[in-house]
Parts: sequence; C-alpha cells; structure tokens
Amino acid sequence: MREIIDQIVNLLQQGITAIFRFIELVWQWSFGQMVTIFRSDWQSLPVWKIAVLAIAVLAIVYVLYRGFFQLWRAAEQIFRAFVDLLMVLISVLPYVLIAGLIAAGGSYVIQHVNL
Repeated sequence: MREIIDQIVNLLQQGITAIFRFIELVWQWSFGQMVTIFRSDWQSLPVWKIAVLAIAVLAIVYVLYRGFFQLWRAAEQIFRAFVDLLMVLISVLPYVLIAGLIAAGGSYVIQHVNL
C-alpha cells in the first residue's frame, strides 16, 4: 500500500514539474519575442512597418495589462484563502486547548490518584 501511495505522489510531482517547465518555456519564449520586437530599429523602418510595430506594441501592452490584473486578482484570492485558513486555525484553537486540558487532567488522574 505504501508503494502505491509513493508512486501516486511521485507521478503527481512529475506532472506538476512538467507543467511548470512548460509554463517556464512559454514565458521565456514570449518574453524573448517581446524583447526582440522592442529592440527593433525604428529609424530605418518604412512608415507602414512603424505603424505595424506600434500596433503590436500597443497590443502587447494591452494583453500584459489584462494578464497583470488577472494575476493580481488571483493573488488577492490566495491571500484571502490564507487569511481564512488562519482564522479557522485560530477558531479551532480553543477546542484543541480544551482537548489538551482534558488529556492532561486524565493523565494526572491515571498517574497520581490511587483509590
């Protein structure tokens, strides 16, 4: 049973690693393309190519703007979830403390009280 669980965990780790490698590959390629277009020699281009370049730059800025705010919303949701988790952990703390006190009291009675 332990081997099956280890294999499942290993498979999940490999899958997550592959996903992050793919994301890294896409990010590197995309930013490489953006750097290439921003390094274009604007002075030597004809007017129509400058217009195409300007439209491409505006489209890139717009898409990155949308992506930034989507990432920002996701970060806010992650932060909210973390705060909710902390609130649940804090709200459960009295129950854990009471359980610990009951265990300590029971242990004391078992070890020290002789009737």
